[in-house]
Amino acid sequence: MSALRLDQILASAAVAFILAAPISALGQQTDPSHAGLTDQSKAGDASPGEPLTALPASAAQAATPASTPEQDRTADPLASLDPADRAVAERVRDLLAMKPNRIFTDEKVQAAVEAFYQKRNLAPLWLDKGVENARSKAVIARLKNADADGLDHADYKTPAFAGLSPDALAEAELSLTQTMLTYARHLQAGRMPHRQVREDNIALPQREPDPAGVLAAVIEGNDAGQALDQFSPPYENYQKLKAALAQLRGKTAGRAGDGIAAGRVLTLNRKRPMEDARVPQLRERLGVSGEATDLRYDEKLAEAVKEYQRSNDLPPTGNLDARTVKKLNPTNDSRIDTIIANMERWRWYHRDVRKSRVEVNEPDFTLKVIQDDRQIWTSRVVIGKPSMPSPLLAQQMDSISINPTWKVPASIVRNEYLPAEAREPGALARMGFRMKRVNGEVEITMPPGGQNPLGHIRFNFFNRLTVFQHDTPDQYLFAHVVRAESHGCMRVQDAPKYAEVLAGIVHPEEQWTAEKVKSLYADGVEQEISLGSGPIWIYLTYQTAFVDDAGKLQTRRDLYNLDSRVLAAIKEARAIANPALESKTEPTKATPASAAPAHRRKAAPMDQVRS
Repeated sequence: MSALRLDQILASAAVAFILAAPISALGQQTDPSHAGLTDQSKAGDASPGEPLTALPASAAQAATPASTPEQDRTADPLASLDPADRAVAERVRDLLAMKPNRIFTDEKVQAAVEAFYQKRNLAPLWLDKGVENARSKAVIARLKNADADGLDHADYKTPAFAGLSPDALAEAELSLTQTMLTYARHLQAGRMPHRQVREDNIALPQREPDPAGVLAAVIEGNDAGQALDQFSPPYENYQKLKAALAQLRGKTAGRAGDGIAAGRVLTLNRKRPMEDARVPQLRERLGVSGEATDLRYDEKLAEAVKEYQRSNDLPPTGNLDARTVKKLNPTNDSRIDTIIANMERWRWYHRDVRKSRVEVNEPDFTLKVIQDDRQIWTSRVVIGKPSMPSPLLAQQMDSISINPTWKVPASIVRNEYLPAEAREPGALARMGFRMKRVNGEVEITMPPGGQNPLGHIRFNFFNRLTVFQHDTPDQYLFAHVVRAESHGCMRVQDAPKYAEVLAGIVHPEEQWTAEKVKSLYADGVEQEISLGSGPIWIYLTYQTAFVDDAGKLQTRRDLYNLDSRVLAAIKEARAIANPALESKTEPTKATPASAAPAHRRKAAPMDQVRS
């Protein structure tokens, strides 16, 4: 074949190839090798002048991109699911997209749930291949046992998965998720905002759990039901009440078996006190100290009975009669209600339990100092009267003031002191008060000294309620069984010893003693012992039911009517779906002890303590 003939054949082939190539492929040719051309700069094994050939199959595929497995999964996140689960997941996706959502009424919860399911490609949480899984059964069993935590299992509706269509399974899937999240919230933070119980003097965080954290705990735990335990209040007192609740429910409803027995009327005879086997039990019930072998109905016990009668709308005779015995003996049902109210209040406190802390039980009129989770000291306290109740709060202890000046709060000035001064001019001056006008308002103060209502010592934990603990010149009050006498603050029986104990925890190297504290009284100058930043917290609690060190359930009078308020609020909350827990009483963080006095008074005016 001649050279001319060969050239004509090659030219014809090239034209045919160009006409056959897709236009889009030609537009993407940036690398000559993709067109079967030799790159002279990267010839390698190729020989110069090699003839043009047709595109290889791999090059043709590159010219027309095909979808990859990764792209398929991005386009269809449900592709990896079992067909039965996929049908449920498709409906789950639709239900989560609904606005407003009829399953999740809280937008934040809905967003967290949607993010959770999207992360798992909408795979059901409670189903495997369209069948209820072990995780679901464990959680449902836990919800049906909600009563063990003082909740009501009827509030947590659980679905039955068997025999449902994919659409119904999706509804059941999300309904169980919503119910489980509601249960975790109730378990940790309570069933209603505590402002519904009392708005003016509860300063507790009441923090509900993060829905994403609840979902993560359930899916990561070996037992989904047990995983919910971490949302229970972490306090030992709560766990003891839970055990006591189970014990009471195991008994026959009605009269408690350990009540004070009926018997003859006990009256006071100072010369020859009556003796009775019920006396030790009566003494324990009323919080009166004494030996277990002492059976005498003495003056101290008769006075305690009289105070109990007075505070429970009974004739204050001081005699242990049938009406008083009946009042002293709560039924199992009433004690169960009391325990439930107390368990609910424990949910309002911080999740982290401070190892060094002060616990005040207001209905028991006691204070305990705990170091490294061990009780090291206890004392009697006087709390607020029912018309001016002491608050519930958890706050950092800040400092101890020696020789404090008392600036009378404006409410007491207005409601008590100015009317008294009007009735008897000069009376306040004779009592040691000082009066002056500041910006048109009357300001009343009392300088440091033994007659100061704060005594010689004030214990500071800065809070928006301006409530503190302090010494008192009225030591006789600590002999009373019912010690509700103040304007809201707490008076401590042995304030110098209390100061020694607190300072010893923070500053052991300084070897504080009660005598060393008292030595600072003499010059009358206000001084301060810093308690540092955060090592000691104070918990003001309202425990009308608690288990004592001997493992026995103790109940106390509902002095501030909080039990009945809590129980009523629980019933009201059950009629409301997902009540919000936003609290108007978030505690103010304590101001560091090193802050300037003016700044600290701005955080909470410590000189306006209510006494």
